[in-house]
Amino acid sequence: MASAVLLARAGKDVTLLERGERLGRKLAASGNGQGNVTNTAMDGTHYFSDEPEKVAAILSQFGAEEAVRFLESMGGVFVPDARGRVYPVSRQASAVTDLFRRELARLGVRICLGAQVTQLAYDKKIAQFCVNWEKGQMCADAVVLAAGGKAAKNFGTDGSAYRLAQAFGHTVTPLSPALVQLRTDPAEVRGLKGIRMDALLSLERKGVRRAAFRGDVLFTESGVSGDAVFRASSYAEKGDVLRVDFLPDVPAARLEKIAEEGDLLCVLPNGLARRVARLAGENVQTLRDLIKNFPLHVTGTLGFDYAQVTKGGIPLLETDARLMSKLQNGLFFAGEILNVDGECGGYNLHWAFASAHAVAEGLK
Repeated sequence: MASAVLLARAGKDVTLLERGERLGRKLAASGNGQGNVTNTAMDGTHYFSDEPEKVAAILSQFGAEEAVRFLESMGGVFVPDARGRVYPVSRQASAVTDLFRRELARLGVRICLGAQVTQLAYDKKIAQFCVNWEKGQMCADAVVLAAGGKAAKNFGTDGSAYRLAQAFGHTVTPLSPALVQLRTDPAEVRGLKGIRMDALLSLERKGVRRAAFRGDVLFTESGVSGDAVFRASSYAEKGDVLRVDFLPDVPAARLEKIAEEGDLLCVLPNGLARRVARLAGENVQTLRDLIKNFPLHVTGTLGFDYAQVTKGGIPLLETDARLMSKLQNGLFFAGEILNVDGECGGYNLHWAFASAHAVAEGLK
């Protein structure tokens, strides 16, 4: 949608093919339905890719300020929260989708709904792309593949679009779910389902701390969820250890007194307090360690059906600076279909907008 708006504004004749029956369903669900569209702390360090320099270069040309100006040019109003996450003032992601729909209509972009592309080829005789879907076909001078990845297939992103690129010789890196709930040893979370705390979550691999995040940690039936867990999931692998500090703001001296007295009332939620006390027994040191360093062993994730983002995709190395294919002139890529994924906090939507801008510049 962003590519279509930018190209139509540049005077291009644009047709948008949408697999679903409505535009922007996944966008309308972003940010827990609140529409976290970008982040004021925007640079390449928040992304994972096979070509981080290219990501950084694209972000330098279209950062958070440019993204907000672009969105506000369609009539929206956006503000950051204390952590730099930028939302529409209404806190409704569906409103962002409505901005795009309205702007696309104003610009006269042709929209074909229920049009899942089944074949994409380049006809050298007419020097155009031939695009086929179940109920139609068309030819185009250029094509932008912005069909998402494999995460959240209920929105239509089931990974089937990769084959359209593979038909031109492109490869696809190994795919895995990101920004997703983590599974842990079931015994470690038994009886804790529903407990949520603002905590400091550290990710450890073979005894080495890899990353740490402050935010919500929510215990589930199979593991942990919440903002801090989603952010950690971009780094996590099976066999890693999560270490939870349930009281990151409590000084060590005060915690020592709490541990000695063994009175966890108003310190931890009841269910968690009982678990910690039972594990520690009469050992004050163990009680303190469990409060500040509760271990959870990662056994996997909840998978693509529950993930917000796909890690992996078409390598950036197979595209130029404007994200045009190095294997087929006129074929461009934008968004999650590429091997670029960002941390939780508006970074993945920003990549959608920034990559759309790069493509539009390449097609002007």
